[in-house]
Amino acid sequence: FKENRKDDIWLVDFYAPWCGHCKKLEPVWNEVGIEMRNMGSPVKVGKMDATSFSSIASEFGVRGYPTIKLLKGDLAYNYRGPRTKDDIVEFANRVAGPLIRPLPSQHMFEHVQKRHRVLFVYVGGESPLKEKYIEVASELIVYTYFFSASEDVLPEYVTLPELPAVLVFKDGTYFVYDEYEDGDLSSWINRERFQGYLIVDGFTLYELGDTGKLVAIAVIDDKNSSVEHTRLKSIIQEVAREYRDHFHRDFQFGHMDGNDYINSLLMDDLTIPTIVVLNTSNQQYFLPDRHIENTEDMVQFINNILDGTAEAQGGDGLLQRIKRIIYDAKSTVVSVFKSSPLLGCFLFGLPLGVISIMCYGICTADTDGGVDEHEAAKKENGDQELTDEGSEEEQEEKNGRYTELSDGELKQKDIMEKKKD
Repeated sequence: FKENRKDDIWLVDFYAPWCGHCKKLEPVWNEVGIEMRNMGSPVKVGKMDATSFSSIASEFGVRGYPTIKLLKGDLAYNYRGPRTKDDIVEFANRVAGPLIRPLPSQHMFEHVQKRHRVLFVYVGGESPLKEKYIEVASELIVYTYFFSASEDVLPEYVTLPELPAVLVFKDGTYFVYDEYEDGDLSSWINRERFQGYLIVDGFTLYELGDTGKLVAIAVIDDKNSSVEHTRLKSIIQEVAREYRDHFHRDFQFGHMDGNDYINSLLMDDLTIPTIVVLNTSNQQYFLPDRHIENTEDMVQFINNILDGTAEAQGGDGLLQRIKRIIYDAKSTVVSVFKSSPLLGCFLFGLPLGVISIMCYGICTADTDGGVDEHEAAKKENGDQELTDEGSEEEQEEKNGRYTELSDGELKQKDIMEKKKD
């Protein structure tokens, strides 16, 4: 593979045998391989155990599992989308094809426009702008398609101030790139590759982090058709549509179904329906200080954020990181006990039990040792007292014997003297 891979285009899943996510991807990956073969794609699909071939995995910058890469010549493109068959196949076909796809006729243009919600088109001949467009396409082809067309292929409603030009078609209209107002072409395309209003989920928020935009979300229940849920969603949609020129450089708009993900992100319980603005770059968020009644209230809230008068919560400071660690640990424990109480008791109860027994043993050992030492000392003192008392009695006995012997000797001495006399 290492010697011949440049002869073909490869879509490779770098996996680890012990990885749960890799095992979950395996049936999807098999479907991807069958689909690519059936459609006659030039892309070859394979998978590699990155733990057995670590040198090759390291060469391609594999740092986690599973990692999906499309290898095309000397280039390696990372796949960062949802792990579904259709999304992976679409990614492979997009990246394996030409960077810039020509649109030779109006019919082809209309066909492509119907298939793509966001469409980038370069119009004009050879120019420095086209070179820059090709350079950006080689970087961002992993996210979106890039096309080129002549001016007469465009719809009649399109008016261009000058050529060459780069346009994006989305949200039922089009917008022309202006270097002086929009800045770098790569940054502009990265910001504009999303529709003005999105259904937001965890993956979308992750992708929006690369745009540098704040994300204004109506957190609602899609199954709830009450007036309040519908009203907040309509307010966000209207602001995204009517105030695009004011806010599109700084804000992305959308709604999120349910508050489970947003609660884990903010480490707080948000009551739905509600509106929250997220800063995905530093994990800050903004909540309105009053009830959002209409579009004007929402516009005022956004302006307060832009001018710095709205209070920012969260962030990525030290205290927030500590709070995140505690919150994640608590969430993990709760989820384990909810999914499998017996497993939770084993995983967390057994270590706690062992630690408790060890602590009890240490404390008990110290106490018993102190008592034994005290009793030993007491016994030693008692023995010493008994020894001392015994010595006194023996001394008295010795003294008594000494006295008796002395008297006998005196009597014998008297008898001997009497005999002499």
